[in-house]
Amino acid sequence: MDQFILATASTCDMDAGWLDEHNIPFISYTFEIDGQVYQDDCREDTKRLFYQAMREGKTPNTSQITTYAYYDFFKKLLKEGKPVVFADMDRAISNSFANSLAAAEQIREKYPDAQLYIIDTRCITMGLSLLLKKLCEMRDNGASAEETYRWGEENGRKVAHRFLVDDLQWLRKGGRLSNASAIVGTLLSIKPLIYLPDDGTLVAYEKAHGKKKGIRELLDSAAKDVRDGKGMEFIVGHSGSPAEGAEWKALVAERFPEAASIDLMELGPVIGAHVGPGFLSIVYFTDERKA
Repeated sequence: MDQFILATASTCDMDAGWLDEHNIPFISYTFEIDGQVYQDDCREDTKRLFYQAMREGKTPNTSQITTYAYYDFFKKLLKEGKPVVFADMDRAISNSFANSLAAAEQIREKYPDAQLYIIDTRCITMGLSLLLKKLCEMRDNGASAEETYRWGEENGRKVAHRFLVDDLQWLRKGGRLSNASAIVGTLLSIKPLIYLPDDGTLVAYEKAHGKKKGIRELLDSAAKDVRDGKGMEFIVGHSGSPAEGAEWKALVAERFPEAASIDLMELGPVIGAHVGPGFLSIVYFTDERKA
């Protein structure tokens, strides 16, 4: 029996089946298309609907999770009588993190004995998934809630996130790129390469002319961090392009043949709304995040 409850949010972009199998409850963000609100339920059908709408020229809107929704979610989990460790996406990307902290403070005021730990992950999407897998392993191997929380706080910043964005229009609309003015408005063939520094912002560190060159540079950037990647775990991702995702995974496997594992994931709606279809990513643990 688990010593504590490990919980997350839909922005981890893990498949709902995997989360259910590993006893990880999650709270869902929402997105809106043509006035209709949808739950980000971590299911493939929802992602298919989302990216098809974007390809049709529709602009989805995403919503942060309210303090009340977090409060209700945490309260239900704590009713099981176990400590709760919660990991959501980076505070610099959404105010949802601040709302989760506010909800946790309200919980503690009303229930002083509640053991609720909110990890400041500084991770998003596949990076959050990689961290979550490690937290899950710790729970399953008998670590306490506090030990797992402290490990997450210390190691979230060691998850390197490297992304390639195919179309600048979504970055321009989303407003999440801290140095967008340096790339937006340039040639249409520009494919920005993005990483997360320790403060959790999205920063463009390279501008590739054409996607093929961008993919090569994305691989080269990762290789600078991990060299041959021997024994390492990677997660690679795509946004609404399964065939391209499979090709990308094959390229990563060719570049890092001695990797311990390379998992393929699909980007969910919350970050997908800001980068659009054609996005590619690679995440892994490293000693230091750098451009």
